[in-house]
Amino acid sequence: MHDIILEFKDVSFAYAASKPLFNGLSIAFEKARFYIIKGASGCGKSTFLRLINRLEEPFSGEIRFKGRPVAGYDPPLLRRSILYVQQVPQVVDLSVRDNLLLPLTFQGNKNIPRPDDQRMQSLMERMLLGDVNLDESAKTLSTGQQQRICLIRGLLLAPDVVLLDEPTSALDADSCLMVQEITENLCREQGITVLMVSHRDMEMCSLDPVLMTIEKGKIFQ
Repeated sequence: MHDIILEFKDVSFAYAASKPLFNGLSIAFEKARFYIIKGASGCGKSTFLRLINRLEEPFSGEIRFKGRPVAGYDPPLLRRSILYVQQVPQVVDLSVRDNLLLPLTFQGNKNIPRPDDQRMQSLMERMLLGDVNLDESAKTLSTGQQQRICLIRGLLLAPDVVLLDEPTSALDADSCLMVQEITENLCREQGITVLMVSHRDMEMCSLDPVLMTIEKGKIFQ
């Protein structure tokens, strides 16, 4: 039996002037498990991830991380431990190297070791980015390449949980398999909990994923 790392307790949420996306949602996620979350467009998949690391706040109920309410965590510390990789990649108009190191320039992350070029290049090669130079502008990369740069950037923070919002939406078949392999390894080898929103049918090679569907404000396993 795995330990519980994330838990929703009677959580409700709605955007202003809209019907509730979630109403009394209660669900728990175990440490070192791989979850695939599906659902129709507009059902709240991205919002669900954003609630976990406080990019959105529920109007009732409680979300807990490692047994503590997420509302009790300092947001930057929480978001370092719970990495959220958005569907639309967020890069700044600087070199690939500067984009990868950007989170390590923040005061709260000063204690995290800074990787050297060799390690960053190695991670990029694993993500099929071996032809990308650390000195080139991240803005010139394709959307799929930027998605993988954002994933590498977050992994350098050594998170406990990784939230992936359609991480393969802009990737070809080979790159999708590579991202799948990387995320499987995070779960299996590093004990990281992975929650992946995906419209694709994933063929897990080495894990038994938990498939969940969001429908009418509830999550069904």
